[in-house]
Amino acid sequence: MASDTPSGFDPPPHPYDRLDEIKALAAQHPLGLLNLSIGAPHDPAPPHVVAALSQSDQERGYPPAHGTPAYRAAAAAWLNRVAGTDIAAADVLATVGSKELVAGIPHWLRLQQPELDTVLYPAISYPTYAMGAMMAGCRAVAVPVDSEWRMDLGAIDPDDAARALCIWNASPGNPTGAMDDLEALAEWGRARNVPVLSDECYIEFTWDREPESILQYGLDGVLAVHSLSKRSNFAGGRAGFIAGDAHLLEFLGAVRQHSGLIIAGPVQHAAIAAYEDGDHVTAQREIYRTRMEAMIKRLAELGVDCEMPSGGFYLWAKAPNGDGWDFARTLATELGVVVSPGEFYGNVSDGYVRFAMVQDVDGR
Repeated sequence: MASDTPSGFDPPPHPYDRLDEIKALAAQHPLGLLNLSIGAPHDPAPPHVVAALSQSDQERGYPPAHGTPAYRAAAAAWLNRVAGTDIAAADVLATVGSKELVAGIPHWLRLQQPELDTVLYPAISYPTYAMGAMMAGCRAVAVPVDSEWRMDLGAIDPDDAARALCIWNASPGNPTGAMDDLEALAEWGRARNVPVLSDECYIEFTWDREPESILQYGLDGVLAVHSLSKRSNFAGGRAGFIAGDAHLLEFLGAVRQHSGLIIAGPVQHAAIAAYEDGDHVTAQREIYRTRMEAMIKRLAELGVDCEMPSGGFYLWAKAPNGDGWDFARTLATELGVVVSPGEFYGNVSDGYVRFAMVQDVDGR
């Protein structure tokens, strides 16, 4: 007898949709619910960036899928200033934010190399790396991390490397804030002909070293992924870019053009204003630093040891009893704070929680 159950891919619940119980507990706190579970910016976007949305005269017609020349030039100039890279506008391809790129690129790369079926990604990381692999019908293979939360390239099985479409990293990482050895990662990928996809959307939020991009070590075989969502509180604008290897950009640009993946013209115009200004990022850095230090102090009062990360605006705290979900319930009850259980970022991290320091914690 034929089954009525549909076959094929069955998407799991989105991680943040699983927090209803935690939110209900936090809502009962006298100070109300403070949502630190999602890394969505809470502070306003720069006023001059918002104003630029209505000043573009780009509402008519279709903007270039690759990004306007001005957009690509502004993005390249920004990364050169921040990280000391040496890229040109031609080395940049516009993306609709970065999440659609992260989720979609395994599928697109597999169109070019269907014989490869594996996506490598850090064992503790942003869940969309693994989800993008699964949606492309690929094997999502987690790379172990070391005691400082950095990817252990030596732990990658040679058979997995031989089947790899790509390898992801994030530096600074989400959720841990760790910063990988990007030069070693680029060399590993080139030696095995595996494209390295370096997610660098927190590049300007580093606390114990200078910003770093994988493109500082050459463009061949690597792509850096960037977004205005975090640096400019412009997540609603959906503006980002990838930069790096010319052959990868040529192929991805053609695929994305056929798919109609285009940043709106007024958004591209506003994004240029964001890329050209660093003052608002300097101010935002201090806001995040202050919030993180305040929460570290508050956690110490609760007997929880939490350190400032190398980068990013997340705090990665170990649950006192080793149960991330239970600790999340405790924080919701005692502080009214909603956090993400570590299990969202890999099944080896279920003894932790992540705080996204996107709101003030005064009075908690």
